[in-house]
Amino acid sequence: MPLPVLPVLIVGAGPVGLTMANLLAARDVPVVLVERNATTSDEAKAISLDDESLRTLQAAGLAEAVLGIVVPGTGTRYYDRKGRPLFHARGPEPYRLGYTFKNQFAQPELERLLLQSLKERDGVDVRFATELVAVADTADGALAHLRGADGDVTDLRVSWVLGCDGGRSTVRELRRIDMTGTSHRDVWLVADTVGDDHDERYGMHLGRPDRPTVIVPGRDGRCRYEFRLRPGEGAGGTRPDFATIQRLVAPYRDITPDQVERCTNYTFNAVVADRWRDGRCFLLGDAAHMMPPFAGQGLNSGVRDAANLAWKLAEVWHGRAAASLLDTYEPERRPHATAMVAFSERLGRVVMTVDPMRGRLRDAAVRTLLLTPWGRRYLAEMRFRPRAVHAAGLVVRTGSGDERLTGAQFPQPRVLVPPSLHPRLLDDVLGTGLALLGVDVGAADWERAAAALPASAHLTHVDVRLGERLPRPHASRQAVADADGRLEAALAGARGRFVLVKPDRYVAAVFAAADAARVGTVLGRHGVAPSRPREETA
Repeated sequence: MPLPVLPVLIVGAGPVGLTMANLLAARDVPVVLVERNATTSDEAKAISLDDESLRTLQAAGLAEAVLGIVVPGTGTRYYDRKGRPLFHARGPEPYRLGYTFKNQFAQPELERLLLQSLKERDGVDVRFATELVAVADTADGALAHLRGADGDVTDLRVSWVLGCDGGRSTVRELRRIDMTGTSHRDVWLVADTVGDDHDERYGMHLGRPDRPTVIVPGRDGRCRYEFRLRPGEGAGGTRPDFATIQRLVAPYRDITPDQVERCTNYTFNAVVADRWRDGRCFLLGDAAHMMPPFAGQGLNSGVRDAANLAWKLAEVWHGRAAASLLDTYEPERRPHATAMVAFSERLGRVVMTVDPMRGRLRDAAVRTLLLTPWGRRYLAEMRFRPRAVHAAGLVVRTGSGDERLTGAQFPQPRVLVPPSLHPRLLDDVLGTGLALLGVDVGAADWERAAAALPASAHLTHVDVRLGERLPRPHASRQAVADADGRLEAALAGARGRFVLVKPDRYVAAVFAAADAARVGTVLGRHGVAPSRPREETA
C-alpha cells in the first residue's frame, strides 16, 4: 500500500515548535507550523541553552548560526546569604557534547533565527495569526480545523499533530489532558536590560533570604535580572512599574526607562501532563511539563522532547519504521522531565529560600561539602542534577560491556576520519539514522552483527579504532579513530563490543556479536523495519 504523504502539523511557534519544525524539515518531512500570535514572541522567557540543545540544533544544521547569538558560558556561580561566592558549577567535562555546557541567549533572537531557517527550507508552511480550534483523528491521520486572522475556519488533513503551544496548550485542552503538580504563588520580577556593564560569562544566583536574586549577563551589554518580590510589591501576570525595577536594580547598576527591553511579574508551575500522547496528538515542551526556572531547564527539556520525537516521526513518515516506534517517546522522556521538574522545585527552595535559618544551614552544608574532593566535584560538575537515562523505550540491556553507556547520551568527541584525517565532530560522521559503532571488533563480528540487525539505509556502520592508531577504511563502513583521548574515555569499557546509538544520540544497546540477534528482535518489536521507498499519492 502507498504510504501517506500528509504533513505534520506543529501548533506553536515558540523555540520548541520552531526547533521541531527545523528538525523535521531537515529530515525531508513536510511541516505546517501554526501560531496564534501575529509574530514570534518578544517576551522575557528562556535565556539559557545547554550543550545538549546546541547538539540538537547541530542535527538541524543550525549550531553555527546559533553560536552567533549566544554567550558561550561557564555555568552558574552560587552566592551565600551575605552575597559571598560559594561555588561555581561548570558542569561535567568541558565540550563533552561538543559545545560549552551553558550558553546565555535572548529568546526573541533565537526565535527569529529559527524562523528564518524555516523560510529557507522546502516543504515548510508557516502560518501566523492562525489557531487550532478543533482536531479529530481519522483513519490515516488527523483532521485539524484552523481559524485564520480573518475568522474563517479551514480544514487541514495531517499525519500527526504536535502540541508545542506552551503552558496554556490548546492541543492539551482539546484532548482533555490534565496536568498534575503544584502551582506556586511566589512572585518574581524579571527584567531584560541593555547598556549593562556585567561581562561575566556565567549566571549568578544570589541566595540572600532578604532578596533572592538571579543575574544573567548576555551579549552586547544585555543582562537579565530576576528578583523575588515581597508581599505587596507586585502580582503575577502584571507589568512592574519602572520605579520598582529601578529600586531593585540599583545595587548593581544605574538604569533608565529606555534601557528596559522587556519586563514582567510572573509566578511558576511545577506540573507534568498526565499523558503526552492522545491518538495522533503529542505534547512537547511546556505543553507537557512546566518547571520553576532555577535550573534553567524549561526550554532545554522541550528541546530534548523535540530531539527524541523528531527522528521517530521521520522514520515512521518515510516508511522506515512502524508507528509503534512512536510509543517509545513518553517512556523515554517522561521520567527525566518529571525528575527535572522536582529538581527545579528543590533547587528553588534551597538556593532561593527566604528563610534565614535555612539559608544559614544551606551555606554551612555547601562549605562542608567543599572541604572534600568528592564534594567539590559534586557541586562543580553539577552531579546533583538529574541525569537523563532511558530506562524504558527503545533500549536493550544485554549485560555486555559498559552498562553505564546503555540508555545514556553518548558524548560527542572529535574523531579522525580518513582519508584526510581532519578532526570532525562525531555527529557529523554518524549520519541522521541509527548508528552501529563497532569498538575494535573484527570482520567476523561485523558480519554476524550486520546479519542480525534490520537492513536499513538509515543504519550507519562505524568502525571505531581506540588508542593512538589510524582508522582502517572499509568499503561498507565508516571508519573513525580517536583524536584526543575522549573517544577512548567514552568507549574503553565497550572494547570488543558494539554500541547502537539512536539519532537523538542516546545509546540503545551495548552488546557482543553473540547478542546481536536479541538486539535485532527488540528493534523489530519497536517497529524499526527495513527501508523501503515512499510512494507518492494523489
